[in-house]
Amino acid sequence: MSPEAEASLDNPAYEALCGPHAGFAEIRGRVRRYPVDVAPFIGLPSQPSTQDWRDAAALIAPGAYAAVPYGNNELPESLKVLDTFDLVQMIGERVTGGECAEAVALGAADVPEMLDLVARTEPGPFLARTVEMGDYLGIRSGGELVAMAGERFHLDGWTEISAVCTHPDHRGRGLASQLMGALVAGIQERSEGVFLHALATNVGAIRLYEQLGFRVRQTATIAVVTPAT
Repeated sequence: MSPEAEASLDNPAYEALCGPHAGFAEIRGRVRRYPVDVAPFIGLPSQPSTQDWRDAAALIAPGAYAAVPYGNNELPESLKVLDTFDLVQMIGERVTGGECAEAVALGAADVPEMLDLVARTEPGPFLARTVEMGDYLGIRSGGELVAMAGERFHLDGWTEISAVCTHPDHRGRGLASQLMGALVAGIQERSEGVFLHALATNVGAIRLYEQLGFRVRQTATIAVVTPAT
C-alpha cells in the first residue's frame, strides 16, 4: 500500500468523523466527537490550534472524560490528563478473509452480554451504542457469548477491527482469529483496507496479529482527559 493510501490512518478518529461516521459527529468549530455512549474519542485536525483544543474541552461535560491524540501537543489548562496509553497501529498487509461457521451477527439486543464479556476481558472501550459503529460478530457456546469482534472506525477506504476478545474459559481454540477472518472477508468484499490498534504492551496480541498478516505501521499515544474545573 502506498503512503498516500495510508495517510488518513494518521488521524483515524478525525477522518472517520469527517467521513463515513459523520452522522455520529458532535461538532464544535473544527473539532468532532462521538456521542458519549458510542465511543470516547474526540477527533481534532492533525495540527490542532489553541482554539481547537478549547473546542475539544467544551465538548466534554463536567465530570466526564474523552480520549484525544496526545503527542507533542500542549493541552489547554482547561483539560486535565487522567491517563495515557501507548498504542501500535497495524494494517492488514497480508490478511486473508475466511468463513466462520459458528459466527453470529450481534446487535442491540446482545449489548448486555457484549458488555459483560468486555468487562471480563478488557479489550478496550466498548459502550452501550458502540455496536452501531459497524458489523459485530460473536460465537456462542451453550447459549453464552464467549467470543466477539467487530468494526469501529470507518474511514474512506479503511475499516478498523476492534473489541476482539474471548472468554478466559474458551481461549486456545482460535475463536478470535476465526471472527477476525470473517470480518476481514466482509471488509475486503467492500474493497477496503483493514487496520487495528493494540496496546504497545500487549505483545501477545501483537504477535498474533502479525501471524495473521498485519504489520505495525506506527505508534501513537492516546490521553484520557477531563475538564480541569
